[in-house]
Amino acid sequence: MTTESLKERIERCEAQVHERPTSAAAHFNLGLAYTQHGYMDRAEREYRKAVELDPELVEGWVNLGGALLLKWDFEAALEANLEAVRLRDDIALAHYNLGQSYLYKGDAEGLVRANHRVLELDPDNAAGHYFLAVGLLALDRVGEARAELAAAMALGHRPSPEFLKKLHQAESGLEQSNANTDSTGTGVPETLKEV
Repeated sequence: MTTESLKERIERCEAQVHERPTSAAAHFNLGLAYTQHGYMDRAEREYRKAVELDPELVEGWVNLGGALLLKWDFEAALEANLEAVRLRDDIALAHYNLGQSYLYKGDAEGLVRANHRVLELDPDNAAGHYFLAVGLLALDRVGEARAELAAAMALGHRPSPEFLKKLHQAESGLEQSNANTDSTGTGVPETLKEV
């Protein structure tokens, strides 16, 4: 048995679409082949055709959302990923892609929600832990961010140096803030006291 080259796979999938132009599965498979080859514009077109033909094809929505993320079309990616999780709430990749959409749109709360769901579905998802940490840090939940980073690293995820620097700065700020408590021993930082 010989393995099919990527070029042969694309040709076979294109022939299937030509033979069965109304088949959502044929368009989806061609989208997969294009994705593997890095032809993201073509992949997007085929995934869009697949979900047009079968709006309930959750895999088509998941992959469309992923392709749009790779094209940096974050608004459209968000819409596709929301549709994927609406159709099926139990696919970790759909929630992960949704989280990435929120990340690039600057929505830390959405990023946290999406990655919490990723980890409910797949507790050992290293990237899910890492991006949960990113969202938590953006929300100034520093201790929780540190814990999620530790979980991500224990699972093999390598954090970006920029994230580590921001986390260290936030932790240093907390330490400084804790050192600036009032003399009554209440532990309330001066910046949060009523004036």
